[in-house]
Amino acid sequence: MALFDLLKKSSQKQEDDILSISPEQIYEAGLLELQDVIAPSAFEISSNYVKIGNKVARTLFVFSYPRFLGVGWFAPIINLDKVFDISLFIHPIDTAMILRQLQKKVAEVQSQIHERESKGFVRDPVLDTAYKDLEDLRDSLQQATERLFSFAIYITVYEDTVEELNRAESEMRSLLEAKLVYAKPALFQQEQGIISVLPFGLDRLGVTNKINSSPISTVFPFMSFDLTSNKGILYGINRHNNGLILFDRFSLENYNSVIFGKAGGGKSYATKLEILRSLMFDTDVIVIDPEREYEYLAEAVDGRYFNISLTSKHHINPFELPVPGPDESPTDILRGNVISLVGLFRLMLGGLTPQEDALLDSAITETYASRDITAESDFSNAIPPTLSDLELVLANMEGAESLTARIRKYTQGTWKEFINQPTNVDINKKMVVFSIRDMEDELRPVATYLIVHYIWSAVRRNLKRRLLVVDEAWWMMKNEEGASFLYGIAKRCRKYWLGLATVTQDVGDFLGSSYGIPIITNSSMQLLLKQSPATIDSLQKTFNLTEEEKFLLLEADIGEGIFFAGLKHVSIKIIASYTEDQIITTNPSQLLAIKKAKDEFSNG
Repeated sequence: MALFDLLKKSSQKQEDDILSISPEQIYEAGLLELQDVIAPSAFEISSNYVKIGNKVARTLFVFSYPRFLGVGWFAPIINLDKVFDISLFIHPIDTAMILRQLQKKVAEVQSQIHERESKGFVRDPVLDTAYKDLEDLRDSLQQATERLFSFAIYITVYEDTVEELNRAESEMRSLLEAKLVYAKPALFQQEQGIISVLPFGLDRLGVTNKINSSPISTVFPFMSFDLTSNKGILYGINRHNNGLILFDRFSLENYNSVIFGKAGGGKSYATKLEILRSLMFDTDVIVIDPEREYEYLAEAVDGRYFNISLTSKHHINPFELPVPGPDESPTDILRGNVISLVGLFRLMLGGLTPQEDALLDSAITETYASRDITAESDFSNAIPPTLSDLELVLANMEGAESLTARIRKYTQGTWKEFINQPTNVDINKKMVVFSIRDMEDELRPVATYLIVHYIWSAVRRNLKRRLLVVDEAWWMMKNEEGASFLYGIAKRCRKYWLGLATVTQDVGDFLGSSYGIPIITNSSMQLLLKQSPATIDSLQKTFNLTEEEKFLLLEADIGEGIFFAGLKHVSIKIIASYTEDQIITTNPSQLLAIKKAKDEFSNG
């Protein structure tokens, strides 16, 4: 016999003896069962509420419906930010019996209509409508296109105090009455009410209405503020209704996204989780990693990891050219690369005068021509020039003395190993990470621009589904040239089946750039995580957030925020499995534990 049952049957002295038994004795005696574990500490029944432990609950039943129920009329109740349970009882009624009853009812109504006509009374629209409804229902039942059911809706709402319970009841009844649906509490029947709502399948209240199939279908319980599709990856859990947020960024009008959040808000964690799940759906991923956070993830999925720095063995030649596609001309490819290189040199040289801009444009074109790379030639197999070749061309141009001297720092000075080398990186892997953590701060914008430029050229060579992640994108947004180049990719990448994901914690620098808002508007997906008070107002204005959404972002926990896809948005909580968490975590204590475990394993 369970302890719960034993206590119900025992005397006071026996109760005291039983309660004095230690947990170990209870366990050994086998007195404790599941119902003892899940049973509340106290249960008190009043006339209009039930107290369960520290909570109070009240059960309402719906007793009246309008003539017409529209689809989704129950959604405002389902989407309430309250703790409540809903039970729907749907009992089929024998059609033959109902048809006999309807026949009698139709005859009664028809008789009343004829009687009024014989007395010369004005036509009663209520009787006419009732007659039409009865006839329509009888026809539907006869043709088996509808069935009739005894239908009941019971709602049990839970709060901490009776006052809060009264407010919750008032709110629910107001929402229902706005749809001409009326409900009231089960007075002196709260015990039967809560039993009817609990998952026992018992209707102890028995407050039913006869309703046919079509109106019942409008109460479909899974209608909610939702953001999901039939395919895609799991981005997180809908905090409003615990539904799954499944989405495929490549199903939208463009494939770009932005992620904003303060430091420690879960930006990189969310990004790495999307990367891990996207890889399973045959999406290639390229990452620009500013803090060496993606190295372990790249190793775990058999990707490539390149550390770009002044002393690195990995090099990228900015003069690399993409192979022209079927719909692209060599002239356009070469011209576009020359323009990109001029932008890169503006970054490298700290700005250019109009004269220097024109000189560089001419010098770059001549440098390419020195390797037989022209608009008319086939340069698909040509060896591209290097920065030293450009320096040589500039040294022989009149008025280019200043440019030559400034470029020499990159060809002969401290930074010569960084950029004046042939390309020796290969991104022919499912995941490729470029780390710039060890790059000097002064050169970080240049390195980011150079890497993105190289990736953009590589993407155009071979069309496949790809995701480019630029973490801490504010490094590029701080500079006009970097921001302009990133915006250009955001506008054009859809053509090459590329999604651009920009991630940043410095919202001020991002939105302060003239290209910040255009990049956001060219991104079909946005994820806003926990924000600081200093940036929340600008974000509220940019994303048209309500006051509730603003405070949600200020008070959010790690990995919580608002997820936008197209014109829809929901509150999201990002959740990973244990295995995923071990691969993508950025928690220092977890990383140390993983490293220790790896070392122990490698040492036998």
